[in-house]
Amino acid sequence: MSKGYWIARVDVRDPDNYPQYVETAKPAFERFGANFLARGGKADLIEGPGRARNVVIEFPSFQHAVDCYNSPEYQEAVKIRQKVADGEIVIVEGI
Repeated sequence: MSKGYWIARVDVRDPDNYPQYVETAKPAFERFGANFLARGGKADLIEGPGRARNVVIEFPSFQHAVDCYNSPEYQEAVKIRQKVADGEIVIVEGI
């Protein structure tokens, strides 16, 4: 079974309230076996438009990644994230 990955690119507009999103999302990440491979560290924009924060999260399977995003726990976090940050998330299947 192939692993699944979230690739997220984010610009945080409200850094004071962003930690609330992180705390609210934590139960969903724990439930679906998320493993953070990159979480906002140093980045070098090589090509195209970028965002300030880049995150790569590994899941045991593509379905785990999709189910985590769609879970009630994560959907509560989405409401917070969309108020405090702009960004994109794509879910990809590993090889």
